[in-house]
Amino acid sequence: MNWITALQNAVDYIEDHLTEEIDYECAARAAASSCHHFQRVFHILFGITVGEYIRARRLTMAGAELAAGAKVLDTALRWGYDSPDSFARAYQRFHGFLPSQTREPGRMVKSFSRLSLEFTVKGGTVMEYRLEEKEALTLVGYKRRFTGTADKRLRQEHVFYCSTRFNQFALEGMAGDCDTHYNIMTNFADDGYDYYIASLLQSDMLEDYESMIGEEAARFERIEIPAGLYLICETERCQWPTNEVEGVRRLAVTEWMPSLGYELDNRPELSVNHWPKKDWEAHMHERYVELWLPVVKKA
Repeated sequence: MNWITALQNAVDYIEDHLTEEIDYECAARAAASSCHHFQRVFHILFGITVGEYIRARRLTMAGAELAAGAKVLDTALRWGYDSPDSFARAYQRFHGFLPSQTREPGRMVKSFSRLSLEFTVKGGTVMEYRLEEKEALTLVGYKRRFTGTADKRLRQEHVFYCSTRFNQFALEGMAGDCDTHYNIMTNFADDGYDYYIASLLQSDMLEDYESMIGEEAARFERIEIPAGLYLICETERCQWPTNEVEGVRRLAVTEWMPSLGYELDNRPELSVNHWPKKDWEAHMHERYVELWLPVVKKA
């Protein structure tokens, strides 16, 4: 079974059970993958989580029913809401008005269409990668929870970086390295994920940084990265390699992993930004990002 057919099977399972409590494990089995791999690939390819897709589809169907004259309470219960209040809040966030206002003149309900994957001829793309067993790693950094659609999360990442420059300078000083930064994505859930900006400190600094910087240490935390196998891919060397990361990630999960029998493991994903700052104008086109995708051989 190719990955397109497998993922479509999972989408079909979700659509067939929209009025019920959806079991992610069953959806993952329909996609012939682990639950974690299914949810991560879904997010990478479509820019929304499985839970966000389910919510958008349910509210789309609810809007159509209310527009056709259905009762609010019956519609709320049919589409999985325990109370009219919780349904009204979700409905207003999605459609922009209350369920009771749906049939007012001029109201237009929103529609989030069902996902349908189509086969296209791919391949022939050169992708440089390596599989590498990494030892456990301790990084020091700080985090923010990212939520919303892919576009909103990219905006959050930009704002996060721009609004925390002092933290970044402090990490660079403690690490003695201004050119290498680690980003960590972990704790994936339907509402989003934790995003860290971090640095790799030498062992003596790692042991003593709290006492050395005093109260400022409260800005940071240790992040433990477990040992394991990683697929490591690199972007092209260019001025803005961070713009290339999403494309590399999609290529990895849609072409490389299915062809060689690997899937994403439930460990943090890292990106290592190599960003030379000395004589930066002369070296700006040497910047690149290493993407570390945690993988495991598919059972």
